[in-house]
Amino acid sequence: MVKEQVGKTDNIWLALEIGNSRLHWALFIGAKLDCTWDTDYLPELVIQQLAQSQTLADLPPEIFPASPRLHIPASPRPLPLTIASVVPNQTALWQTYPHVRVITLEQIPLKNIYPSLGIDRALALWGAGKTWGFPMLVIDAGTALTFTAADANHCLVGGAILPGLGLQFAILGQKTGQLPQIDTESMASLPPRFALSTATAIQSGVIYTLLAGIKDFIEAWWQLYPEGKIAIKGGDRTLLFNYLQVLYPAIAPRLTVEPNLTFWGIAEILAAP
Repeated sequence: MVKEQVGKTDNIWLALEIGNSRLHWALFIGAKLDCTWDTDYLPELVIQQLAQSQTLADLPPEIFPASPRLHIPASPRPLPLTIASVVPNQTALWQTYPHVRVITLEQIPLKNIYPSLGIDRALALWGAGKTWGFPMLVIDAGTALTFTAADANHCLVGGAILPGLGLQFAILGQKTGQLPQIDTESMASLPPRFALSTATAIQSGVIYTLLAGIKDFIEAWWQLYPEGKIAIKGGDRTLLFNYLQVLYPAIAPRLTVEPNLTFWGIAEILAAP
């Protein structure tokens, strides 16, 4: 959980990013991001309980597991909830909440957006660009590894999508008869490039190829925009950044690691006149 110290206010609201694998939550007090956390997908009963909550102390533990909870005076209505979702059936489930706003692609002030661009990619790009400036490239190291970029005029340059680190390991473990399942949590350091065991060979093949691809995209970005900025987010962000520091020490210092770019994008949209 990420937390910032903020002053007391009654202007408290929740942001929810519905991802491919999990729910990503943020608690805002005014314009300040107070804390973030993740949960599994939740049943409709828990959504109904959230709708009846008047303070943080009332929030169902399935949604807000943090302890201790902030003491917030009772509100005459359920906590406002703003949603960005890439999973339509989950979006429909959460739209039963009585005080909800769903952000759509049309509300993001990027130019040249194509209709199937993921709302999470667009919001993260907008949040990063508004924070550090454009041109901006966002690398999202999540279930999918994505690259999304915009130029100095807030015009979408484009991007790419490929299976993320964990997904590549999972596919090899699930779709083959002899290859083992690899757990990314045990991979604190780079494996040997030329491995002498099957498990290490899988790690080597996936990791070094993935890092070489990231390096290639970064260098291509800087060829287009030599002063272009780069931010990296997603569940594997720290692991991949640490690997990049070892392999490509000239690249890593120019990357900004920030997990909450989508929430920053949501806050920018809500703050716009």
